[in-house]
Amino acid sequence: MKTKFTIAMIALLVSSLGANAQEKDSVETSISCDLMSRYVWRGSQYSRTPSIQPCFELSYKGFVFGTWGAYSFNGAEGAEADLYVSYSFAKEMFSVLVTDYFLPNEYSDNNYFEYCEEHTGHLLEGTLSFNGTEKLPLSFLVAANFYGADKKKLNDDPNSPDFNQPTGNMYSAYLELGYSLETKDGTSIDIFAGFAPNEPKKANQATGFIGETGYYGKYMGFVNIGFKAEMEIKISSEYNLPINFSLITNPMSENVFLVFGISL
Repeated sequence: MKTKFTIAMIALLVSSLGANAQEKDSVETSISCDLMSRYVWRGSQYSRTPSIQPCFELSYKGFVFGTWGAYSFNGAEGAEADLYVSYSFAKEMFSVLVTDYFLPNEYSDNNYFEYCEEHTGHLLEGTLSFNGTEKLPLSFLVAANFYGADKKKLNDDPNSPDFNQPTGNMYSAYLELGYSLETKDGTSIDIFAGFAPNEPKKANQATGFIGETGYYGKYMGFVNIGFKAEMEIKISSEYNLPINFSLITNPMSENVFLVFGISL
């Protein structure tokens, strides 16, 4: 399993491009970089200092192959290096996405090429999303981890010699409902509510709950409620600087974050 997933992702990209390789003009690439006051993702804080987040994407006929990273100014937290493949269909109304998350400061002594599930620092997630339409700016996302460094389920059989020991992937899931609007001055506002549906296993009445729901907390509930506003500031006649502001609350952890960022 060390390199199977990476090879599969490359194969998918090559096959999608090779089908009509002569149409090179339809292949598009983009490079961007965001500077964020801190790194907050789905209601959880990963960096308490500013975070630089570079991104590269290659797209072709609905397919997108991309890589995204995050690196905090102090270099000690919030480091991440991801790969992803997505496909949009039905006039981009729906999208499927597979993401390979890797946190080099957290797992496996930075052994990037280790894909054995018991030791890997990679986390694979599948996502299906409805992106809304112009008449219905409502979006819905369903995401679930399916392989890798997710927290493990615990054995809930008190008669087993492996009672309360890890037995498998938690399959941590995340649901998000969003609504988009635009103000008269051109500011885009995205309102969102994210929910973690996983519920801890019960061992028995004597021991109560064991384990956690995975990445998002100890109980099922809302973990990511707030809004993100984006606008552009005119720098010159030829360049506008995109900026964004987010108010993010996590009811489960009783926390709140204010995040500011610029895009280059």
